[in-house]
Amino acid sequence: MHEPTPKLIIQGNSPLRGKIRISGAKNAALPVLCAALLTGDDVRISNVPRLMDITTMLSLLEQIGVNVESAGPSEFVLCAANLTNLTAPYDMVKTMRAAILVLGPLLARAGEAYISLPGGCAIGLRPVDQHIKGLEAMGAEITIEHGYIHAVAKQLHGARIVMDIVTVTGTENLMMAATLARGTTVIENAAREPEIIDLANCLIAMGAKIHGAGSDIITIEGVPTLHGAEHCVMPDRIETGTFLAATCATGGDIHLTETDPYLLDAVLDKLTECGARIETGDRWIRLKMQSRPKPVNLRTAPYPAFPTDMQAQFMSLNCIADGTAVITETIFENRLMHVQELKRMSADIRVEGNTAIISGIPRLDGAHVMATDLRASASLVIAGLVAQDETVIDRIYHLDRGYEAIEEKLSLLGASIQRVNSP
Repeated sequence: MHEPTPKLIIQGNSPLRGKIRISGAKNAALPVLCAALLTGDDVRISNVPRLMDITTMLSLLEQIGVNVESAGPSEFVLCAANLTNLTAPYDMVKTMRAAILVLGPLLARAGEAYISLPGGCAIGLRPVDQHIKGLEAMGAEITIEHGYIHAVAKQLHGARIVMDIVTVTGTENLMMAATLARGTTVIENAAREPEIIDLANCLIAMGAKIHGAGSDIITIEGVPTLHGAEHCVMPDRIETGTFLAATCATGGDIHLTETDPYLLDAVLDKLTECGARIETGDRWIRLKMQSRPKPVNLRTAPYPAFPTDMQAQFMSLNCIADGTAVITETIFENRLMHVQELKRMSADIRVEGNTAIISGIPRLDGAHVMATDLRASASLVIAGLVAQDETVIDRIYHLDRGYEAIEEKLSLLGASIQRVNSP
């Protein structure tokens, strides 16, 4: 007998209207949870989204020996006083690439780590060689055997590390490792994403000495020990962008609270180019759309340029735009897999290498489609919201990895969307 698999059924053609609260950022919460490995004291983390990846990470940390206590619906207290198992096994890592983030803190605190090579979305190679190169420069001995990274270091030392490519998780791993290293570490060509700043703020609250987070050169002065702290996870800029894109596509009016407009300059610029009217204030954004979207060309690139995690959502938006748009994906080589599913909904898209040419049509057709990765699943939800007739989306576990309570939030905004189990 096969386990029932959940699907989403969406009845399209209704504008999104209303107010919702944005959740904490998954991509900020995951490294912050791992930062708890760096101290034996309690670390209290709030605004943690309820997502599959968060549940997986907490299970992994518990397996390592971290005591995890729920202090509320979005708050956890972690205590890593006794690290009993320095292994991150394949079964727990295969679904979530961010599990590699335990490597740096485990090595710095316990002197050893045994981590399965990561899995996650099927959107490209995303090699971990930059993590390994950086840790080796800090004195770690690393071997890869039977699909596992085995790292050993009695005492990490400071180093100058020049990243060959910009990598967010690589920057985060090396930052965490460097907090307990002897001496000063300088990371050049570091990632500049807001999630890097959020992790730095948490580490600084724990006693770390970090300068330059948010720039391409980060300096970390190692300290002997870190202590407990409290940290509130930043709002999710990709969830924010996804709801704004969906409202722009459906011709609605949305008010988002507990978010930060300053994290989304590139996305807000493109939505304005689409024809949306946008107002912003302290921790809120309002978007109104009263016409068919205009097409927008975009090219993904590391922050602060247009984020790859919003590319698929803008693909759906361009599918119903009044004209032709060109989207170029420069970050991940396999991140146009949603094109085939959108074409099942009558979208007019032509792919040439890493570029998609989208000719907008007035309305998409409902169809039975399949999510291929996290952000592709969001693009299909947006497509379903603007389609005529019914859209059924399979493999929505991808959505649960990155969007908290998405059906409930969309229902509050007037969407006709339900989750059903099918054999």
